[in-house]
Amino acid sequence: MQRDDSTHERLADRLANILTKLNMGHQLSIKDLASEFGVSTRTISRDFDRLNTYLPLLQDDDNKKYYLDSNYLGKISPKDIRNFAQLSGINYLYPSLDMSFLRELLDSRAQQIYSAKGYSFEDVSQFKELFKIVGKAIQEHRQIGFVYKGEPRLVQPYRLIHHHGSWYLAAVRKDQLRTYRISHIQLTHSPHEYSQFIPDKKILQLIEDDDSIWFGQDKQEAILSVDKQVAFYFKQRSILPEQQIVKVLGDGGLLISSKINHEMQLLPLIRFWIPHVKIINPEGLQKELEMCLKKYLNLT
Repeated sequence: MQRDDSTHERLADRLANILTKLNMGHQLSIKDLASEFGVSTRTISRDFDRLNTYLPLLQDDDNKKYYLDSNYLGKISPKDIRNFAQLSGINYLYPSLDMSFLRELLDSRAQQIYSAKGYSFEDVSQFKELFKIVGKAIQEHRQIGFVYKGEPRLVQPYRLIHHHGSWYLAAVRKDQLRTYRISHIQLTHSPHEYSQFIPDKKILQLIEDDDSIWFGQDKQEAILSVDKQVAFYFKQRSILPEQQIVKVLGDGGLLISSKINHEMQLLPLIRFWIPHVKIINPEGLQKELEMCLKKYLNLT
């Protein structure tokens, strides 16, 4: 399930505002915040679910308001906010998330300057219990069993990863690091606790270092040509995985290098930029792209 664009336009602003209020010792009501930000109480509840996985939030038994553990008041640093932003998938929405920029965002005039559109990610509120169980298993270094796409799995869970709008579990199965999309996981009831395991430091480092979710596969370099008509966009930001400009051509076009673990990291992006981008090397990847396009055209 994906939310519409209006939900995202003030997402960073709202989360930063709530973080700041909590850091100042305020007790926050879901109903009051919903009224303040003009969103539903369910939306604010989801915000607190996100915050609760990162911060030691408490809730008053009587008035049901949320507040921050007193030991943490005033101690949320810019680094903490950036870490939370990355966890929540909002870190690329704005040029920076340091304290001066956050203060600017929280200014009442910010809505006249900043807006975010077209950014969407799956609604994982339905997986709240799953996140708790998997998170506990990760913390305790304990195996976990589930059904994935109709088949039983027993894995060693390492990390919950947010990648391009979706959540994945990085886990080891049969001595190989794999990723499992959270929305496809169905937990199975077990009458006994699963055994514990010792985390492999090499696997932890691999998860930290790799930008993708295609673990356990050797990276392959692809060289692509980019027409001058769209070269500006590729100069402006990295559109392809591990993108590097190899050469600026005489006509204004580009030669670009991209390193990938799996062809599906690249091919969907290339399709979007057809006919302005072409894979030069490896040739087999370009042929595969053309073959898929021909099959599609034959269906019409």
